[in-house]
Amino acid sequence: MSPAARRGAKGGALALVPPPDPERLREASALAERAPQPARWHNVLCATAGWADRGLIQSGTFYPAEATTPEARLGYYARHFPLVEVDATYYALLAQDVVARWVAWTPEHFRFDVKAHPVFTQHPIDVGKLPADLRDEIERAGKGARVYAERLPAEIRGEIEQRFLGSLEPLLASDRLGAVLLQFPPWFGATRGNARHLEQLVDRFPGVPFAVEFRNKSWLLPERHARVFDLLKRLGLSYVGVDEPAGKVGGLPPITEVTNPRLAVVRFHGQNSEGWNKKAASVIERFNYLYRPAELEGWVGRVKQLAGEAESVHAVFNNCVRNYAVLNAKDLAVLLEGEQR
Repeated sequence: MSPAARRGAKGGALALVPPPDPERLREASALAERAPQPARWHNVLCATAGWADRGLIQSGTFYPAEATTPEARLGYYARHFPLVEVDATYYALLAQDVVARWVAWTPEHFRFDVKAHPVFTQHPIDVGKLPADLRDEIERAGKGARVYAERLPAEIRGEIEQRFLGSLEPLLASDRLGAVLLQFPPWFGATRGNARHLEQLVDRFPGVPFAVEFRNKSWLLPERHARVFDLLKRLGLSYVGVDEPAGKVGGLPPITEVTNPRLAVVRFHGQNSEGWNKKAASVIERFNYLYRPAELEGWVGRVKQLAGEAESVHAVFNNCVRNYAVLNAKDLAVLLEGEQR
Protein backbone atom coordinates (compact mmCIF):
# COMPACT_ATOMS: atom_id res chain seq x y z
CA MET A 1 0.00 0.00 0.00
CA SER A 2 1.50 3.29 -1.09
CA PRO A 3 1.36 6.41 1.09
CA ALA A 4 -0.90 7.99 -1.53
CA ALA A 5 -3.46 5.31 -0.85
CA ARG A 6 -4.05 6.74 2.61
CA ARG A 7 -5.83 9.97 3.39
CA GLY A 8 -6.51 11.87 6.58
CA ALA A 9 -10.08 11.84 7.79
CA LYS A 10 -11.69 14.99 9.25
CA GLY A 11 -10.25 14.13 12.62
CA GLY A 12 -6.85 13.16 11.21
CA ALA A 13 -7.24 9.36 11.48
CA LEU A 14 -5.66 7.40 8.63
CA ALA A 15 -7.58 4.76 6.80
CA LEU A 16 -7.25 2.93 3.53
CA VAL A 17 -9.24 4.62 0.78
CA PRO A 18 -9.77 2.29 -2.16
CA PRO A 19 -10.02 3.94 -5.57
CA PRO A 20 -13.54 4.89 -6.64
CA ASP A 21 -15.50 2.63 -8.93
CA PRO A 22 -14.69 4.00 -12.42
CA GLU A 23 -18.26 3.80 -13.66
CA ARG A 24 -19.68 5.51 -10.58
CA LEU A 25 -17.08 8.24 -10.88
CA ARG A 26 -17.77 8.71 -14.59
CA GLU A 27 -21.53 9.01 -14.05
CA ALA A 28 -21.29 11.37 -11.08
CA SER A 29 -18.65 13.56 -12.74
CA ALA A 30 -20.50 13.84 -16.05
CA LEU A 31 -23.70 14.94 -14.34
CA ALA A 32 -21.91 17.36 -12.01
CA GLU A 33 -20.44 19.20 -14.98
CA ARG A 34 -23.94 20.41 -15.82
CA ALA A 35 -24.66 21.81 -12.36
CA PRO A 36 -25.69 25.43 -11.97
CA GLN A 37 -23.34 27.78 -10.14
CA PRO A 38 -24.07 27.97 -7.32
CA ALA A 39 -25.66 24.54 -6.98
CA ARG A 40 -29.26 25.23 -6.08
CA TRP A 41 -32.78 24.66 -7.34
CA HIS A 42 -35.26 27.39 -6.41
CA ASN A 43 -35.25 27.33 -2.58
CA VAL A 44 -33.13 24.16 -2.29
CA LEU A 45 -29.50 24.85 -1.40
CA CYS A 46 -27.08 22.01 -2.12
CA ALA A 47 -23.88 21.85 -0.12
CA THR A 48 -21.13 19.79 1.47
CA ALA A 49 -20.19 19.28 5.11
CA GLY A 50 -17.06 21.41 5.11
CA TRP A 51 -14.91 23.07 2.48
CA ALA A 52 -11.41 22.32 3.80
CA ASP A 53 -11.34 18.56 4.24
CA ARG A 54 -7.83 17.26 3.79
CA GLY A 55 -8.98 14.54 1.43
CA LEU A 56 -10.73 17.05 -0.85
CA ILE A 57 -7.69 19.32 -0.95
CA GLN A 58 -5.22 16.49 -1.49
CA SER A 59 -7.33 14.96 -4.25
CA GLY A 60 -6.63 17.96 -6.46
CA THR A 61 -10.03 17.49 -8.07
CA PHE A 62 -11.88 20.64 -7.02
CA TYR A 63 -9.75 23.58 -5.97
CA PRO A 64 -7.43 25.20 -8.52
CA ALA A 65 -3.72 24.99 -7.76
CA GLU A 66 -3.56 28.66 -6.85
CA ALA A 67 -6.25 28.32 -4.13
CA THR A 68 -3.84 27.67 -1.26
CA THR A 69 -5.29 29.86 1.49
CA PRO A 70 -8.49 29.53 3.53
CA GLU A 71 -9.80 32.73 1.93
CA ALA A 72 -9.14 31.52 -1.61
CA ARG A 73 -10.68 28.12 -0.97
CA LEU A 74 -13.83 29.42 0.70
CA GLY A 75 -14.26 32.07 -1.98
CA TYR A 76 -13.92 29.43 -4.70
CA TYR A 77 -16.29 27.08 -2.88
CA ALA A 78 -18.89 29.86 -2.61
CA ARG A 79 -18.86 30.24 -6.40
CA HIS A 80 -20.00 26.63 -6.70
CA PHE A 81 -22.32 26.29 -3.69
CA PRO A 82 -24.71 28.61 -1.84
CA LEU A 83 -24.26 26.95 1.56
CA VAL A 84 -21.69 25.11 3.64
CA GLU A 85 -21.97 23.10 6.83
CA VAL A 86 -19.27 23.92 9.37
CA ASP A 87 -18.21 21.00 11.55
CA ALA A 88 -15.25 22.76 13.22
CA THR A 89 -17.68 24.38 15.66
CA TYR A 90 -18.37 20.94 17.14
CA TYR A 91 -14.72 20.36 18.00
CA ALA A 92 -13.66 23.79 19.27
CA LEU A 93 -14.92 27.19 20.38
CA LEU A 94 -13.96 29.53 17.56
CA ALA A 95 -13.02 33.17 17.88
CA GLN A 96 -15.48 35.72 16.53
CA ASP A 97 -12.88 37.17 14.17
CA VAL A 98 -12.48 33.77 12.49
CA VAL A 99 -16.20 33.60 11.79
CA ALA A 100 -16.24 37.25 10.73
CA ARG A 101 -13.64 36.45 8.08
CA TRP A 102 -15.91 33.74 6.66
CA VAL A 103 -18.61 36.37 6.21
CA ALA A 104 -16.17 38.76 4.52
CA TRP A 105 -14.93 36.07 2.14
CA THR A 106 -18.34 35.04 0.83
CA PRO A 107 -21.20 36.78 -1.02
CA GLU A 108 -24.31 38.03 0.74
CA HIS A 109 -26.47 35.14 -0.48
CA PHE A 110 -24.13 32.52 1.03
CA ARG A 111 -25.28 30.72 4.18
CA PHE A 112 -23.61 28.71 6.94
CA ASP A 113 -25.02 25.79 8.91
CA VAL A 114 -22.92 25.14 11.99
CA LYS A 115 -22.67 21.97 14.03
CA ALA A 116 -23.46 22.48 17.71
CA HIS A 117 -20.77 22.03 20.35
CA PRO A 118 -21.06 18.87 22.51
CA VAL A 119 -22.18 21.01 25.44
CA PHE A 120 -25.60 21.10 23.72
CA THR A 121 -25.85 17.49 22.51
CA GLN A 122 -24.74 15.31 25.44
CA HIS A 123 -21.55 14.17 23.75
CA PRO A 124 -18.42 14.17 25.92
CA ILE A 125 -16.48 17.43 25.77
CA ASP A 126 -12.79 17.26 24.85
CA VAL A 127 -11.37 19.50 27.57
CA GLY A 128 -8.03 19.85 25.80
CA LYS A 129 -9.70 21.74 22.94
CA LEU A 130 -11.24 24.37 25.20
CA PRO A 131 -9.60 27.76 25.83
CA ALA A 132 -6.93 27.73 28.54
CA ASP A 133 -9.01 29.53 31.16
CA LEU A 134 -11.84 27.03 30.84
CA ARG A 135 -9.41 24.11 30.93
CA ASP A 136 -7.98 25.46 34.17
CA GLU A 137 -11.43 25.85 35.73
CA ILE A 138 -12.41 22.32 34.78
CA GLU A 139 -9.16 20.96 36.18
CA ARG A 140 -9.77 22.79 39.45
CA ALA A 141 -13.24 21.24 39.50
CA GLY A 142 -11.56 17.82 39.47
CA LYS A 143 -12.78 16.72 36.06
CA GLY A 144 -10.87 14.61 33.56
CA ALA A 145 -9.82 15.08 29.95
CA ARG A 146 -13.29 14.20 28.64
CA VAL A 147 -16.36 15.27 30.53
CA TYR A 148 -20.10 15.37 29.91
CA ALA A 149 -21.81 18.75 30.19
CA GLU A 150 -24.18 17.60 32.95
CA ARG A 151 -21.15 16.79 35.13
CA LEU A 152 -19.70 20.27 34.84
CA PRO A 153 -20.43 23.06 37.33
CA ALA A 154 -23.36 25.08 36.00
CA GLU A 155 -21.29 28.25 35.63
CA ILE A 156 -18.67 26.52 33.47
CA ARG A 157 -21.29 24.83 31.33
CA GLY A 158 -23.07 28.14 30.84
CA GLU A 159 -19.83 29.88 29.88
CA ILE A 160 -19.10 27.28 27.19
CA GLU A 161 -22.61 27.70 25.81
CA GLN A 162 -22.34 31.48 25.70
CA ARG A 163 -18.93 31.43 24.04
CA PHE A 164 -20.24 29.08 21.37
CA LEU A 165 -23.22 31.34 20.67
CA GLY A 166 -20.99 34.41 20.86
CA SER A 167 -18.78 33.01 18.13
CA LEU A 168 -21.80 32.95 15.82
CA GLU A 169 -22.55 36.65 16.27
CA PRO A 170 -21.01 37.65 12.90
CA LEU A 171 -23.32 35.17 11.16
CA LEU A 172 -26.37 36.35 13.09
CA ALA A 173 -25.58 40.02 12.54
CA SER A 174 -25.26 39.52 8.78
CA ASP A 175 -28.24 37.14 8.50
CA ARG A 176 -25.92 34.43 7.22
CA LEU A 177 -26.68 31.69 9.76
CA GLY A 178 -28.82 28.94 8.30
CA ALA A 179 -29.10 26.55 11.23
CA VAL A 180 -27.34 25.22 14.31
CA LEU A 181 -27.22 21.46 13.81
CA LEU A 182 -27.95 19.42 16.93
CA GLN A 183 -26.62 16.00 15.94
CA PHE A 184 -27.38 13.84 18.93
CA PRO A 185 -25.37 10.73 19.83
CA PRO A 186 -26.65 7.17 19.27
CA TRP A 187 -27.41 6.79 22.98
CA PHE A 188 -29.80 9.79 22.92
CA GLY A 189 -32.99 7.74 22.74
CA ALA A 190 -36.64 8.75 22.70
CA THR A 191 -37.19 9.22 26.43
CA ARG A 192 -39.16 11.79 28.39
CA GLY A 193 -35.92 13.12 29.81
CA ASN A 194 -34.44 13.67 26.35
CA ALA A 195 -37.65 15.30 25.13
CA ARG A 196 -37.29 17.68 28.09
CA HIS A 197 -33.71 18.35 27.00
CA LEU A 198 -35.02 19.60 23.66
CA GLU A 199 -37.61 21.75 25.42
CA GLN A 200 -34.98 23.23 27.71
CA LEU A 201 -32.69 24.13 24.80
CA VAL A 202 -35.51 26.07 23.14
CA ASP A 203 -36.48 27.76 26.41
CA ARG A 204 -32.91 28.76 27.24
CA PHE A 205 -31.87 29.87 23.76
CA PRO A 206 -34.91 31.45 22.10
CA GLY A 207 -34.39 32.51 18.54
CA VAL A 208 -31.53 30.11 17.80
CA PRO A 209 -32.43 28.24 14.58
CA PHE A 210 -31.84 24.70 15.81
CA ALA A 211 -32.10 21.69 13.48
CA VAL A 212 -32.27 18.22 15.04
CA GLU A 213 -30.64 15.05 13.72
CA PHE A 214 -31.36 11.90 15.69
CA ARG A 215 -29.09 8.87 15.55
CA ASN A 216 -31.24 6.56 17.63
CA LYS A 217 -34.00 4.75 15.76
CA SER A 218 -36.37 4.87 18.74
CA TRP A 219 -37.42 8.39 17.72
CA LEU A 220 -38.83 7.15 14.41
CA LEU A 221 -40.54 3.95 15.43
CA PRO A 222 -43.89 3.69 13.60
CA GLU A 223 -45.88 4.06 16.79
CA ARG A 224 -43.93 7.13 17.90
CA HIS A 225 -42.66 9.25 15.04
CA ALA A 226 -45.89 11.24 14.60
CA ARG A 227 -45.67 12.35 18.24
CA VAL A 228 -41.99 13.18 17.80
CA PHE A 229 -42.73 15.39 14.81
CA ASP A 230 -45.52 17.07 16.74
CA LEU A 231 -43.01 17.82 19.51
CA LEU A 232 -40.52 19.32 17.04
CA LYS A 233 -43.26 21.42 15.44
CA ARG A 234 -44.38 22.72 18.82
CA LEU A 235 -40.80 23.67 19.67
CA GLY A 236 -40.02 25.17 16.25
CA LEU A 237 -37.15 22.75 15.63
CA SER A 238 -36.25 21.73 12.08
CA TYR A 239 -36.12 17.98 11.60
CA VAL A 240 -33.08 16.66 9.73
CA GLY A 241 -33.94 13.80 7.40
CA VAL A 242 -31.06 11.45 6.64
CA ASP A 243 -29.87 9.04 4.04
CA GLU A 244 -27.67 6.47 5.74
CA PRO A 245 -27.13 2.70 5.87
CA ALA A 246 -29.26 0.43 7.98
CA GLY A 247 -27.46 -0.76 11.08
CA LYS A 248 -27.25 -0.95 14.83
CA VAL A 249 -25.77 2.55 15.10
CA GLY A 250 -28.07 5.09 13.55
CA GLY A 251 -29.64 3.49 10.55
CA LEU A 252 -32.67 5.77 10.63
CA PRO A 253 -35.17 5.34 7.80
CA PRO A 254 -35.23 8.02 5.08
CA ILE A 255 -38.25 9.85 6.47
CA THR A 256 -38.61 13.55 5.69
CA GLU A 257 -40.88 16.05 7.41
CA VAL A 258 -41.23 19.81 7.64
CA THR A 259 -41.42 20.61 11.34
CA ASN A 260 -40.44 24.28 10.99
CA PRO A 261 -41.83 26.14 7.96
CA ARG A 262 -38.67 28.24 7.80
CA LEU A 263 -36.25 25.40 7.11
CA ALA A 264 -36.06 21.69 6.28
CA VAL A 265 -32.75 19.82 6.19
CA VAL A 266 -31.58 16.59 4.59
CA ARG A 267 -28.11 15.16 5.22
CA PHE A 268 -26.62 12.48 2.99
CA HIS A 269 -24.17 10.18 4.77
CA GLY A 270 -23.74 7.63 1.98
CA GLN A 271 -24.61 3.94 1.93
CA ASN A 272 -21.32 2.33 2.98
CA SER A 273 -22.87 -0.37 5.17
CA GLU A 274 -19.58 -2.12 5.87
CA GLY A 275 -17.83 0.99 7.14
CA TRP A 276 -20.94 2.34 8.87
CA ASN A 277 -21.37 -0.79 10.97
CA LYS A 278 -17.69 -1.48 11.61
CA LYS A 279 -16.73 -1.15 15.26
CA ALA A 280 -14.41 1.80 15.89
CA ALA A 281 -14.47 2.73 12.20
CA SER A 282 -12.75 5.97 11.27
CA VAL A 283 -14.73 8.87 9.83
CA ILE A 284 -13.34 8.19 6.39
CA GLU A 285 -14.32 4.52 6.55
CA ARG A 286 -17.89 5.38 7.51
CA PHE A 287 -18.44 7.99 4.80
CA ASN A 288 -16.46 6.51 1.92
CA TYR A 289 -19.31 6.39 -0.57
CA LEU A 290 -20.01 7.97 -3.95
CA TYR A 291 -23.69 8.06 -4.90
CA ARG A 292 -24.70 7.09 -8.40
CA PRO A 293 -27.14 9.54 -10.03
CA ALA A 294 -29.78 6.81 -10.05
CA GLU A 295 -29.60 6.62 -6.25
CA LEU A 296 -30.08 10.37 -5.88
CA GLU A 297 -33.02 10.34 -8.27
CA GLY A 298 -34.94 8.53 -5.56
CA TRP A 299 -34.57 11.63 -3.39
CA VAL A 300 -35.76 14.18 -5.94
CA GLY A 301 -39.45 13.79 -5.13
CA ARG A 302 -38.86 13.98 -1.38
CA VAL A 303 -36.71 17.10 -1.67
CA LYS A 304 -39.20 18.81 -3.97
CA GLN A 305 -42.01 18.07 -1.54
CA LEU A 306 -39.99 19.67 1.25
CA ALA A 307 -39.33 22.65 -1.01
CA GLY A 308 -43.06 23.13 -1.45
CA GLU A 309 -43.68 23.19 2.29
CA ALA A 310 -40.66 25.06 3.69
CA GLU A 311 -39.17 28.45 2.91
CA SER A 312 -35.76 26.87 2.42
CA VAL A 313 -34.31 23.37 2.12
CA HIS A 314 -30.69 22.51 2.88
CA ALA A 315 -29.38 19.36 1.18
CA VAL A 316 -25.99 18.63 2.70
CA PHE A 317 -23.64 15.85 1.62
CA ASN A 318 -21.50 14.42 4.39
CA ASN A 319 -19.73 11.78 2.26
CA CYS A 320 -16.58 13.90 2.43
CA VAL A 321 -14.06 11.51 0.93
CA ARG A 322 -12.01 12.80 -1.99
CA ASN A 323 -14.45 14.95 -3.98
CA TYR A 324 -17.48 12.70 -3.52
CA ALA A 325 -19.57 15.23 -1.60
CA VAL A 326 -18.81 17.97 -4.15
CA LEU A 327 -19.86 15.76 -7.05
CA ASN A 328 -23.02 14.48 -5.40
CA ALA A 329 -24.18 17.90 -4.21
CA LYS A 330 -23.88 19.14 -7.78
CA ASP A 331 -25.56 16.00 -9.09
CA LEU A 332 -28.61 16.59 -6.92
CA ALA A 333 -28.93 20.17 -8.14
CA VAL A 334 -28.96 18.92 -11.76
CA LEU A 335 -31.49 16.18 -11.01
CA LEU A 336 -33.81 18.65 -9.30
CA GLU A 337 -33.82 20.65 -12.51
CA GLY A 338 -35.21 17.56 -14.20
CA GLU A 339 -32.34 17.07 -16.64
CA GLN A 340 -31.92 13.58 -18.01
CA ARG A 341 -28.68 11.78 -17.50
